Amino acid sequence: MFDFLDSGRYDLLGAFWVTVQLTLYSAIGSLIWGTLLAGMRVGPVPLMRTFGTAYVNVVRNTPLTVVIVGCSVGLGQTLQITLGGEDFKTMGFRLAVLGFIAYTSTFVCEALRSGINTVPVGQAEAARALGLSFVQVLTLVVLPQAFRAVVAPLANVLIALTKNTTVAAAIGVAEASLLMKEMIENETSALFAVFALFAFGFIVLTLPMGLILGWVSKRVAVKR
Repeated sequence: MFDFLDSGRYDLLGAFWVTVQLTLYSAIGSLIWGTLLAGMRVGPVPLMRTFGTAYVNVVRNTPLTVVIVGCSVGLGQTLQITLGGEDFKTMGFRLAVLGFIAYTSTFVCEALRSGINTVPVGQAEAARALGLSFVQVLTLVVLPQAFRAVVAPLANVLIALTKNTTVAAAIGVAEASLLMKEMIENETSALFAVFALFAFGFIVLTLPMGLILGWVSKRVAVKR
């Protein structure tokens, strides 16, 4: 049933490794940028609140394919911004990561903002009464509790990001879905086996992730 794997024509592990790398780099970048966006949205500066709100609402409601292709065509081809990539493969990978960060960070922001809203207002007021600045209140008092409250929603965002990496195939990034497309074209007699193989691969990536982060969510949940 899976005889086509014996030929060595397809680098299945390599393709899924690219998917893992896309997920890892995009997740780190999205967490950082999403946290900054959440800080803007709850901050005291009207201009920053407006920017954060506009960014989240616009990007979150834009199809991911448009974001990824826009990064490739708009930044890579039109503006010649290669992010240090020396060839098409490296440039495409880095632009894809940038697109995933720009898109996924909006969902991280909203998940984190919901966690910020669970922190009692009295704690922030008490911290300000002690003379702490807004940044200090946010980083020392509010965010540590907010992160503990939204581990499960952030896990869902991470799982969605893992599956969304398949969109990178639209700009030629050699991840799992691009290899699946090639195998479908070449192995027409084993379509079910190809689909089952890649479905199993993504289950292996996402299921343990959900179980582990679900367990972490229960362990670190703030008792109120």
